[in-house]
Amino acid sequence: MTSPQLHPSEPHHDAFGSRLNWLRAGVLGANDGIVSTAGIVVGVAAATIDRGPIFTAGIAALAAGALSMAVGEYVSVSTQRDSEKAMLKKERRELDTEPAAELEELAALYEAKGLSPATARTVAEELTDHDAFAAHVDIELRIDPDELTNPWQAAFSSAVSFTVGAVLPLLAILLPPSSIRVPITFVAVLIALGVTGWVSARLGGANPRRAIYRVVIGGALAMAITFGIGHLVGGAVG
Repeated sequence: MTSPQLHPSEPHHDAFGSRLNWLRAGVLGANDGIVSTAGIVVGVAAATIDRGPIFTAGIAALAAGALSMAVGEYVSVSTQRDSEKAMLKKERRELDTEPAAELEELAALYEAKGLSPATARTVAEELTDHDAFAAHVDIELRIDPDELTNPWQAAFSSAVSFTVGAVLPLLAILLPPSSIRVPITFVAVLIALGVTGWVSARLGGANPRRAIYRVVIGGALAMAITFGIGHLVGGAVG
């Protein structure tokens, strides 16, 4: 009897899905860095042509955004990790104290997935004999005990991806002459957003055109609004 063959173009392991999630999160972090930093530097550039204030605002936006992303991701992932550890501990305790009830629960879960009662019972018994804990956390909790997310890694990745995205609008606003820096920044940012939209859509298997439209239009609106605010505030202060 030959073993079932998996399609090579369709990965069937959790590690691949985890890597995709990390890549997608990195792309979205870079997208946040592009949009937020671009909005700030364009707004300041609308109020002044001096590079000093623009550079200061851009660096402040980059640092604050990267740190905010890192702290937010650390807190979020730490909370998720603590919850997952608590659920795993509870499952181990229930398997130790109520093995018969846990076996019935496992059989019921497989029966709910469409197996006949007899087949569900057989599957539950065989999986329990092999590794009861792994069987329960897989179908009941959807958690891989060996693949819990590291909050420090998540925080570092978020900070780096945001910083990478923020560097582009900062360079685009500082390097060109003052007369064309805003148009060049607009073009550079919209191209970069189009790329991040395409990549995120491809990673998620979504429609690239729709994703590109969303991020490009959103980024253009953000820059236009902050440019208008900067122009009004700069004129009033000046």
